This record gives sequence, structure tokens and C-alpha cells, in this order.
Amino acid sequence: MYRSQKKQFSLIASLLFMVSTLSFKTFAQTDSLKVVKAKWGVKKIAPKIHLKQFGFTDSSLFNSNQYISILEIRRGRRYEIDLVFEKKLLKRTSEFGKENRAIAAINAGFFNMKKGGSVDYIRSNGQLIDSNVLGKSGQRAPHQQAAILIKQGVVDIEKWDGTNDWEKHLDGEDVLESGPALLIDDQVQRLDSVSHNSSRHPRSALALKNRNKILFVVVDGRDANAAGMSLFELSKVLKWLGSREAISMDGGGSSALWIDGQPENGVVSYPSDNKIWDHVGERKVANALVVRRRK
Repeated sequence: MYRSQKKQFSLIASLLFMVSTLSFKTFAQTDSLKVVKAKWGVKKIAPKIHLKQFGFTDSSLFNSNQYISILEIRRGRRYEIDLVFEKKLLKRTSEFGKENRAIAAINAGFFNMKKGGSVDYIRSNGQLIDSNVLGKSGQRAPHQQAAILIKQGVVDIEKWDGTNDWEKHLDGEDVLESGPALLIDDQVQRLDSVSHNSSRHPRSALALKNRNKILFVVVDGRDANAAGMSLFELSKVLKWLGSREAISMDGGGSSALWIDGQPENGVVSYPSDNKIWDHVGERKVANALVVRRRK
């Protein structure tokens, strides 16, 4: 190939790369504006607690239909976040909420669907409840590489530091390993391109916004009305919403958000386990996060 031809091909390749990069940035900017400027439906649940919901139709977000529910809780002395669980029984998120006289509940960690109990580290009131179930090679799963910490009702998120006994030294009466971490110190975290991260599913997440707000987030999926998101997409949405810290929790058919006193038995998201677009299809889970009034 002549040198002039090589230069032409190199120039064309560079131009195509520039066009594709600009197109990606344009789509990303358009999606971010759609999230920020969406006319979210807002409902007051209690003083300083609000439910925000919006359906992105006509394939308008990430070239797909999406439905997002966010419970926004302002930090303070009025409320506390708690981890509730069962060692062997499985219960619906709504059951966990009602039994604990909660204002709201969201499904939390990963669990054994046949035997019950968490497959990840759980500490409650300072006592070990469950340890990590590691893979055959002894490696941690992605959902064992971050954790939710609760100390005197105050929530924080930490990322695994690479040590074997990391979770034992985390400062909190309640600790639930989950993950992966999506945002740490206002920075989107690098994620592996494994199917769990890159495929679209219903998702549940906990996010901390501006250090004074806690978000319970559910993205519905597996339906024509809601495609679900990859964790790459969810990270962007949480960042666009102003979150500084965020962690992914168990998703798929487990994803559910329940609020006391709301219609449809309090379930405000669209759980997918019954494969119908309604509020009935909750999957039974092993644990949940609840918000309730301080005693």
C-alpha cells in the first residue's frame, strides 16, 4: 500500500473514531438531561421523606423504556435505617416492612433461594449472623466487594480494600456486604464487564446524596414498560441524580420497594417475579433495609 493511501485510511479511521466518540457523548448528555429535567411525580410520605417516580416511555432513556422509584429520606434524628433479616425463612419485602413497623422497606442482600439466609456477610447488633459463601476458587463475588454500614441508625457505604478479613473491621453495629460499589467519593467506580453488570435487569440500590439524604432506589425491568438497567447505566443515573456514594443490592426478581399506607399493599414498584406489570409479583427474600421512626 502506498504511503499516501495509508495516510488516507488513517485519517478516515481517526474521523470515524471522533464521530463515534462525539455521538456517544451526545447521547450521554441527552440521557442525563432527561433524568435531571424529568417531571418526577413527588409524593410526601412523612416529614422529610418523599417518594419520586417517573416512567421514561418511547425508548427515551438509554434507547429503552424505564421506570424508576426513589424514596428520598433526609438524614436527621427523626428516622433511623435498620437491617432486618431471617436466618432461614424467606419473606416478601412488604412483610419485613410491616413486621418491623417500618415507614418503608427495600430488598437488600443476596441470599440462598432454596435454604434461605444470606450468602454474604451480615452482622447485626454487633453479632455475626452469616459469613460469605465464596466461589470454588475462593474468590469473592462482585456482591461481596462492598458493604452497607449502619451505626446508631446512620448509614454509610464502604468498598472492599482487598484484604481477606476486611468486613470484620468495619465500624457499624449492622453490616451487610453487597455490591458492587457504584459510586465512591463522588466517583463512578470501574466495573467488570461480566454479565451481571452489563446485562439489563431490575435493580435495587442504596445511595447517599450530598451527605444529608439517603435514597432507596428501584429500577423496574423485564417488561415492555421497563427494560431494566445494566449497572453501568444505573451508575450514571445515580450520578446524574446527585448521589456521592452508591451500592448495588440484590436485583432481578428480588427488587421491590414497599411504603406503609400506600395502595396495592404498599408496594410502589413493579416487581417482576410474576412476569406481569403490576404490584403483586414480590419474590421472597432473606433480608431488607427499613426506615422507621426513632424510638
